[in-house]
Amino acid sequence: MQLTTWLQLVLGRPFRRAGHRTALVAAGLPLHLAVVPLWLWLLGTMAALVPAATPLPVLLTLVALPVLLTLVVTPLLTVGQRRRYRALVGKDLPRPAVPGPGRNWKSAVRRLTTRALWRQVCYHAVAGPLLAVLDLAVLAVWAAALVAASIYVWIWALPPQWRVTDLGYTTQAAYITAGGLALLFLGPRLTGALVRLETRAAEVLLGPSRTEKLARRVADLAESRAGVLDAADAERRRIERDLHDGVQQRLVSLAVNLGLARSTLGDLPEDARKVIDEAHREAKEAIAELNNLVRGLHPAVLEDRGLDAALSGVAARLPIPVRVAVDLPQRPSPTVEAVAYFVVSEALTNVVKHAQATRADVTVERIGETLLVVVADDGSGGADLAAAGGTGLAGLAKRVASVDGTFSCRSPAGGPTVITVELPCAP
Repeated sequence: MQLTTWLQLVLGRPFRRAGHRTALVAAGLPLHLAVVPLWLWLLGTMAALVPAATPLPVLLTLVALPVLLTLVVTPLLTVGQRRRYRALVGKDLPRPAVPGPGRNWKSAVRRLTTRALWRQVCYHAVAGPLLAVLDLAVLAVWAAALVAASIYVWIWALPPQWRVTDLGYTTQAAYITAGGLALLFLGPRLTGALVRLETRAAEVLLGPSRTEKLARRVADLAESRAGVLDAADAERRRIERDLHDGVQQRLVSLAVNLGLARSTLGDLPEDARKVIDEAHREAKEAIAELNNLVRGLHPAVLEDRGLDAALSGVAARLPIPVRVAVDLPQRPSPTVEAVAYFVVSEALTNVVKHAQATRADVTVERIGETLLVVVADDGSGGADLAAAGGTGLAGLAKRVASVDGTFSCRSPAGGPTVITVELPCAP
């Protein structure tokens, strides 16, 4: 049983995928040679007309004809190559970026000047004929291997008189058979190497360039990051709703019940009354802390009424006067809106804690596809974006960068401090 398994591995593995690969090589031969007649026509025309001093317009016309035909058949040959790989080895070649559709002369020129088209021309006109030579060599190896390995079949097809009169054929046929078997074992390896070479050439010349691949990767990462940010924002809003509608309502109900108990139960001992008073006070403090927590996660007013109302609420809770000016013709996306809100909220908190300011100004406006947020104060200045702790400006910069925004802070010693944030809000 082990000997049979070993023979299957040794003899069967090289031939397991050789059939599909050989079919791929055979199917690629006519596609690789398709442009050769056009270029032979071009070379023949130039060789015949240039020495004869043919007028330049006529020469350019005759030379341009095979070039134009090459440009016309190149997309068709590329489609054929893609179908060849998909049908025979189950591989989809990546597609390069192409210009948008259009029927005017500008779109035609744009399509003719794309690097992707000329990489395809290079594949079919230069790499294709070279690969065709290798295709012919590999197919010749297979043909020679099959003929040589089956030499005894061909010999027995000859007339019997020949075998009787020329008995030396047996030794020669044995050597030929051995050579044919050796070529049979060599054929799959040659075919596999050629298929790998052709696949690499097709991916490089028929697929997207390295720059296009990097651009696609960046676009995919940006889309993935946007999805993560939207999911995180949605999760914050869900937590806010659960806290507001669940835990907060229970705490309010508990505080109300404790207040009623304190008011209606007049015959309680003094110790019990103190316990109820303390529980009622702690319940109210817990409600206040929960309100701050909910407001920090995602304030309901931001979702319901937008940035203007939300920022006005933040300004009203501060101990210094804050002027808020919001000019938004339409609301930005929820993620950008949340980033703008938290940047302003944290910046104003820093003003109260560290700046020793007497007033602050908040301006939010949309300029084109950019949401501009400016927070200024008349404090002592000296805010440092690179500071290890205290101001939290580095955290604000990271939050802004998460949506591809820009963050700048100008805070000379003695003030004033101006924080400028630009957030993209393209639809």
